[in-house]
Amino acid sequence: MQHSLKGKCAIVGVGETLVGRLPDKSARDLHVDAIRLALEDAGLTLKDVDGIMTPDLRVDPYWCKASVLAEYLGMEPSVVLSWPWGGMMGHSAILFAAAAISSGLCNTVVVASADNQLSSQGKLRQKVSMERGGAHPDFEWPYGPNIPAVYALSAQRHMFEYGTTSEQLAEVAVTFRNHAMRHPKAQKRTPITIQDVLASRMIASPLHLLDCSLVSDGGWALVITSAEAAKSMKQKPVYILGGAEAHDHTHITYAPNLTRTAAVQTGKMALQMAGIKPKDMNVLGLYDSFTITVLIQLEDLGFCEKGEAGHFVQGGRLGIGGELPTNTHGGLLSFAHAGRTVGFPHIVEMVLQLRGQANGRQVPNAKLGLVHGVGGMYAVHCTIIFGT
Repeated sequence: MQHSLKGKCAIVGVGETLVGRLPDKSARDLHVDAIRLALEDAGLTLKDVDGIMTPDLRVDPYWCKASVLAEYLGMEPSVVLSWPWGGMMGHSAILFAAAAISSGLCNTVVVASADNQLSSQGKLRQKVSMERGGAHPDFEWPYGPNIPAVYALSAQRHMFEYGTTSEQLAEVAVTFRNHAMRHPKAQKRTPITIQDVLASRMIASPLHLLDCSLVSDGGWALVITSAEAAKSMKQKPVYILGGAEAHDHTHITYAPNLTRTAAVQTGKMALQMAGIKPKDMNVLGLYDSFTITVLIQLEDLGFCEKGEAGHFVQGGRLGIGGELPTNTHGGLLSFAHAGRTVGFPHIVEMVLQLRGQANGRQVPNAKLGLVHGVGGMYAVHCTIIFGT
């Protein structure tokens, strides 16, 4: 590729607050806490940062959250950016930060996201948020397809076309819960079985309650700088080796396919930029809003053939100690799902894995990792390859 980002920038600091129900913390408090932790991790201060990026939030009334946050922190950054693209915002922000640094617009960027959706929204507001989601205001929302129902469409179609079973979906939830049990901060640490998943309340057939991600409070932040500057930083740099975005629809009624997504394009482009293949990966961070989302990504990113993911996830393959450890922190299904922060926990976990700092859940000799985010109703996708 002519304008490759390969090896030009690195993540040098990460911050992660407590997660779960945090009633004493506002979304702004969680942002500030996460940024402070990330800067401490990197050995830097706010004076060293000249770029800030963060998503707009569901629960915060301010427009252009990054600008408001910069003002509150007393920053005067060269680059400020906010945007609302769901589960791939953290991934997209990393690519934009790397592009801004590589082009000379700024030197060091903090990418942060935090939300207190669990504490600040009652069940009614959360229900309305789920109902409206990314639904088309004329052709979808009036007829009731909420967010779980949209992903259930994909699960139903995958079952119809390829014989995927509810037991195979449940395997994903059980594996990620096992990972969360190793993480001291995880919101859900009680062990579950496949039968527990199948016995949990049906949300949108075939997706049960334990097939669905959590609702959480929490905050995360990343510090990104040039590869040259990263050499003198406190922590071992984790380099951006490849990345790509793709968008093929907005509303689910316009989706070209319910079991094939734009991850096919982003995976291919990111791997090409990095100069590696799926089989080279040591650890994965996959967007797991629902168990079916993981199966679709495994296929579209090239880890197995289309229709084979149901069998692929069985037998411990995605577990720590398995062939392809995935979401070693527990993912959105068991670690945390704090509103629009959803891609960030996967990225922070990937950095810790590649540094060798994922205590109690470390993948041995982890040198290469892939993270993938999904925004909207399977609408927008972003893949990033990280390496040591």
